[in-house]
Amino acid sequence: MNSTTPIPSYPANRPLELADKAFLDPIFTQMQPSVSELTFAGLFLFRNAHDYRLTLVGDAPVVLGKGYAGDAYFLPPLAGDIAAALEVLFGSGLVLYGADQPFVNSYLVAADLQVTEDRDAFDYLYLRGELAELPGNRFHKKKNRVNYFTSRHDYEVDIFQPMHLDGALGLLAEWQRVRGNDDNRSAVHEASATAEGLQLAALLGLEGVTVLVGGAVAAFALGERLNRETSVCHFEKADPFMEGISQLVDQQFSSRLFTDCTYINREQDLGEPGLRAAKLSYHPVELVRKFRARRIL
Repeated sequence: MNSTTPIPSYPANRPLELADKAFLDPIFTQMQPSVSELTFAGLFLFRNAHDYRLTLVGDAPVVLGKGYAGDAYFLPPLAGDIAAALEVLFGSGLVLYGADQPFVNSYLVAADLQVTEDRDAFDYLYLRGELAELPGNRFHKKKNRVNYFTSRHDYEVDIFQPMHLDGALGLLAEWQRVRGNDDNRSAVHEASATAEGLQLAALLGLEGVTVLVGGAVAAFALGERLNRETSVCHFEKADPFMEGISQLVDQQFSSRLFTDCTYINREQDLGEPGLRAAKLSYHPVELVRKFRARRIL
């Protein structure tokens, strides 16, 4: 860990707080993570969904969490003596979630560990330039949908600003209403995280784009930098009755934000068939593999 980043004396196993951003951001900058969960905003906005808690194991900061079914896990230790922290955590019976391939290769090679791929958690990685330009036959259908929308609506695209907040929250509420009584817990938590992300965008360092139709927010996308080469799009919502607007807001996020990045990480599909098909239709250049690990007793 960088000597300029002091490790505070955290009480064991306490809830993640907004003040932790100042501590965790330098760690993530040093880590240059590839998995979408490992940003402060990504953790903080889903702290209630996953009961994220921050602790120290030895000198290693560790985030503890729970799946939507209530199963306890820990994310890869962030710094310090990672091997020693893993020994303690695996010894306590906890499962590791969210390890990428380099972490597996470095730390999860012991014979007494069971390491399994978690396909539903794989992140989708795209070339930013392709999503911005939609070139060639592979993206012909996407470009046609963008053109369909732009030829039929008087619209403008703007960088997300506080003046768009009420409109974006209104769109989110409409999106929830159209979905009806959705008993999908991940969707409910996503909507809550999206609302808070919009409200705290400036504090969390999130950037976004909005599509305005008739002066009203009809779509938005919100994300941040994941590492030097990659941005991550955390949230995207669009008017479900406007054909082509979701393709447009995706294109505008890609073309207007983080233009020095080569890639965009658009997170996982959670095993939902429709979402998986939609993400694959944009031709990812890589699926960022994630793994779970446990000690075999």
